[in-house]
Amino acid sequence: MSPRRVFALPRQQSLFLPAVINPFVQEVKLAKCVFRGIFLVPIRAIFLTLVLMVTWPVAVITTFMHPLKGAVAPMTGWRRFMCRRVMAFLGRSYYFFMGFRVVVKGQQASSAEAPILAVAPHSTFFDGIVCIVAGLPSTVSRTENLATPIFGRFVRCLQPVLVSRQDPDSRKNTIMEIDSRAKSGGLWPQILVFPEGTCTNRSCLITFKQGAFVPGVPVQPVVMRYPNRLDTVTWTWQGFSSKTLLLLTLSQLYTNVEIEFLPPVTPTEEEKKRPVLFARTVRNVMAQALGVPVTDHTYEDCRLMISAGELTLPMEAGLVEFTKISQKLDLKWDNVKKELEGFAAVACSCKGGRITIQEFASFLKLPISPALQELFALFDRDGDGTIDFREYVIGVAILCRPANTEEVLRTAFQLFDTDEDQRITHEEFSSMLRSALGVCDLNVSKLFKEIDTDTLIIYQIYYSEFQAFALNHPEYAKLFTTYLELQRYQALQGVESELSSTNHICSEDNQEESISDKKDD
Repeated sequence: MSPRRVFALPRQQSLFLPAVINPFVQEVKLAKCVFRGIFLVPIRAIFLTLVLMVTWPVAVITTFMHPLKGAVAPMTGWRRFMCRRVMAFLGRSYYFFMGFRVVVKGQQASSAEAPILAVAPHSTFFDGIVCIVAGLPSTVSRTENLATPIFGRFVRCLQPVLVSRQDPDSRKNTIMEIDSRAKSGGLWPQILVFPEGTCTNRSCLITFKQGAFVPGVPVQPVVMRYPNRLDTVTWTWQGFSSKTLLLLTLSQLYTNVEIEFLPPVTPTEEEKKRPVLFARTVRNVMAQALGVPVTDHTYEDCRLMISAGELTLPMEAGLVEFTKISQKLDLKWDNVKKELEGFAAVACSCKGGRITIQEFASFLKLPISPALQELFALFDRDGDGTIDFREYVIGVAILCRPANTEEVLRTAFQLFDTDEDQRITHEEFSSMLRSALGVCDLNVSKLFKEIDTDTLIIYQIYYSEFQAFALNHPEYAKLFTTYLELQRYQALQGVESELSSTNHICSEDNQEESISDKKDD
């Protein structure tokens, strides 16, 4: 009996599951918030309104006749004094009346020493307090924010690097502007960025965007903590709305926030050439200071998470560390979104949105067989008996897509077409699948009908139909190639067996000849 084949697939450490499953979710347990809010919110609202009534005209005066586009120059003289002193004081007053108690640790570097401040983790709209503490450095902001009533004037005081959604060259221009300001020798204020690009629950640091690290200048990491018994500030994709969090925060007696300026990080020559390495270095420094892990989740994971929810899957199903696996496996966003829809078709009825061998077999309209179990085991990367969406995407990309070549599909079609009449009958199809799956009693009528899309000529599959089905269902292509591998393996085993028996006979013949020679002597 020939030994059982083992289809090994290297489990790359870099494609294992992250330490944090969902950094974009936040749960808040409400206790005495509502009761305290009845008294605190109205009082604080009055004081905040008074501060805004003073701050807005100061912002108007500071930005009067000062352009934001074209030949823009950094604020100097009285304008700079108004921003760094007066506006910063009013900003501190605003957060004070909101109930924030701020603790600052470390020493902020000058603009010449570290032109860029990288702040993380970014977890709430309250993180704007770091701009106040840092003396109103410039930020990266959408152009649309300038048109916001009242707060648009405050944004103008920061002299932001503007990003426009309508401009196709906006990203390139933004990086060029950051590079120009960062290398101005301290003429411009420091640029403050939140390199994560989206809000998380502070349980980890997700992938840093590279924009702040492209100039290759020293960057000062700034970490933020909210050490409160009740978290009412975290604003994530899955949790309370901004209005609810604002009311909950105003209902607290006070909200603690710690802002720590870490020593500036200077890039090496290699990191200057490769901003992604510099971004990782800074992220690792900040993660160590915070005592949290790092993951490769990005904003695209948020989009997938929302799409998973729309498909009635658990929202965590879409968290696949998209950027990392897309770079490793050359995947496009639209393709992964399509795979999510295909995964949902199988997994939406399963508990937790994970596919078991039973659902896998039912989806493929095939019985559970050794061949199918082998394929399932290749998808099931962590060996827990189920397939999540991350494993599904990796499995389809590594196992199935390469199998869908024209040569493989042609060969597989020819295997089914035993009488070589360029079409597969129901009998040929059943016979070949029984052999491939090792199942004697196999009903493949449903699968056959799904492939046979031609309603005029039924119970006959032509190559165009076979090809279209295999391209849309790559799992079958892997089954076909697995069968081809089995055929080759058995053929090789047969050849080796014949060679060994031939060698055995030849050795016996040689032995007899040598004995007879000795007798003759």
